Amino acid sequence: MKDGRFLSLEGGEGAGKSTQARALAAALGERGVHAIVTREPGGSEGAEAIRALLMQGEAARWSPHTEALLFAAARADHVEKVIRPAIGAGQWVICDRFIDSTRAYQGAAGGVDDAAILALHAFGTRGLLPDRTFLLDLPVAVGAARATQRDGAPADRFAMRGEDFHAAVAAAFDRFAAHDADRFRRIDATQPPEQVTQAMLDMLEDWLP
Repeated sequence: MKDGRFLSLEGGEGAGKSTQARALAAALGERGVHAIVTREPGGSEGAEAIRALLMQGEAARWSPHTEALLFAAARADHVEKVIRPAIGAGQWVICDRFIDSTRAYQGAAGGVDDAAILALHAFGTRGLLPDRTFLLDLPVAVGAARATQRDGAPADRFAMRGEDFHAAVAAAFDRFAAHDADRFRRIDATQPPEQVTQAMLDMLEDWLP
């Protein structure tokens, strides 16, 4: 049985992560690689229930510390029920956001200690990290405009937060990519969607049949 792979897509609002996750799975399928697409928060029955708590309501509904705990619980169920079994069965998993989003949103922008977030992650998932993470780079203002055009209004508790919050998120992703160059691959998300997909595919060439 071929080894499974775990890929994540990260970036700010409007970067096209959900669209690109589906497009990458389709492109991999054309190369004979079966990939499942999942998301965070969510991806399993229990995690989707927690997602409803996290994404709905006013921006201040939960504190960043409470959010970090809820994300950790959702991720633990997601990894146990979906991600690890798929990888173990030799499948590729493409996840729309993973631990780096919690580190950026609740950590850097929300003020929760990064070590505490990673400790929760180590407990809940036994420290699982993606084999490769694609960071879709997009200026904050461009991403906000895209998200508004797509949804008509901020779609969830995180999208409705201010420019300073999202700038802190973007800066955090920049730091993560710089400090973990073995795992991260940066992609210019201002390109046409098909070029973004091709760039990801090119960056997986070393693993493809």
